[in-house]
Order: sequence, then structure tokens, then C-alpha cells
Amino acid sequence: MDHLKALVENAWNDRSLLSTIETKNAVYQIVELLDKGIIRVAEPTAGEWKVNEWIKKAVIMYFPLRQMEVMEAGPMEFHDKIPLKRNYKELGVRVVPQAVARYGSYLSPGVILMPSYVNIGAWVGAGTMVDTWATVGSCAQIGSNVHLSGGVGIGGVLEPVQAAPVIIEDNCFIGSRCIVVEGARIATEAVLGANVVITQSTRIIDVTGSQAVEYKGFVPPRSVVIPGSYTKKYPAGDYQVSCALIIGLRKPSTDLKTSLNDALREYDISF
Repeated sequence: MDHLKALVENAWNDRSLLSTIETKNAVYQIVELLDKGIIRVAEPTAGEWKVNEWIKKAVIMYFPLRQMEVMEAGPMEFHDKIPLKRNYKELGVRVVPQAVARYGSYLSPGVILMPSYVNIGAWVGAGTMVDTWATVGSCAQIGSNVHLSGGVGIGGVLEPVQAAPVIIEDNCFIGSRCIVVEGARIATEAVLGANVVITQSTRIIDVTGSQAVEYKGFVPPRSVVIPGSYTKKYPAGDYQVSCALIIGLRKPSTDLKTSLNDALREYDISF
């Protein structure tokens, strides 16, 4: 890996090196390793997440090395630089017609893709459901046993290379039409009700105690979150601005297989 990393870093600083066979092969090998899940753009380390910037650089440099080509899937035709993933049966992944995952994304055994989209560099953990019209952006990291409900938008990030990708940790439930972007991190077992929007600037307010506690870009473990708003003063008057409200916690005693929906029903939240 050190040799591959050195080749990528050198080419990142001197793009003329992309014309050399050694550098091309290094970039292709890195994307292949991403596709197989051997390496990943970001990985958990001691409770935190480490971003492997050099891998993101390789993904970015993969695009200019590729040529546009026509790809066919039955009567459907695509015209793109990045091939589609193949051999889902061997991977142990269920893919419903109209679902698309790009080569260079990793799908763990037991993943289910309803008609949805997974971009290059993304990593999706075992047993996760990517529901209808949900999108998993480039380099996003989705944990195991996560449910991305219908229409969920998980943002992608390639540049700037130092930026963290969106991270959805294990056993999370992301409700219908939620948007999570700009490198936000949703911690283990959190539940987002329908239409929650989380960005780096979104105020995430825990209203369960006697005083509000505010987060940005991070939803704590087991939090149950709904859309909210707060009043902000402008020269033209006072207006309501969107935020996210933490209104409770998933009960650890509740079986994980049922608590995703039960946590929402308990707080009378749509999902």
C-alpha cells in the first residue's frame, strides 16, 4: 500500500505522471481494491474516523484515465466513463431491477438494493437496505444493518480531498426523504424521522433536558431526530429556519430488529 500511496501522491502533485504505465496501473489497482472492499476511503479507528485522502485522490484521477463508452443492460443503454458493478450473485447482494451501483463502490454480503444508486468510492455494510430512489454518494460510508428509506439522499464528497465523507454508522434508520450531506456523521443506532436534513451548518438541538444542547454535523448514538425550526431575526423580520431536534433515545433494551420502527412510533413520528 505504501508504494501505491507514493505513486498516487506523486501523480497528484505532477499530473503528467498519469501518462506513465506504472501510475495508471496504480490508480486502476486502487479502484479495484475499493470495489472489493479491501481498502476504503474512510475507516473507523478507536471510535473516530480516519479519512484516507490518497484513496480519494486516486478516485479523482481515475476519471481522466477512463474513456467514454457505451454500456448496455438489456434494453437500457448508458454512456459513461465508469463501468457498472457486476457478479452480484457471487457477491451475495440482492439487486432489484433499475438499481445501479458503479464499479469502485463496495457492497457487503447481504446488502439489498431496491431501485437506487450507489456511487464510486462508497462502502455499504452487511445487511443494509438501500430503499427505492435512495442515493449513496461518492465515498459515503454506510454501516451494517442500516435502513436508508425511500428517497433518502446521502451526499458524496471527492473534493476537497481532506473533507470527510458522509458517515452513517451501524444499525441506523434513516427515514423517508432525509438528506445527509457535507460530511455529516450519524452515529450508531440513531434514528432520523422523515424529511430530516443534516448538513455541516444544520443546528442539531437536543431538547430532552432542561437546557438545549446543540451539535453540528454530528448526531449522537441512539438519538431519535425529527425536523424542527427556530426563529431567526433578519432585517426584514423574524423567520423560521430549519433545524433538527433530538427528542429522545432509542431504548437499548429494545430488540434492534424492531426498534427502528418502534422508536419512531413511540414518539409518534412519521417514517
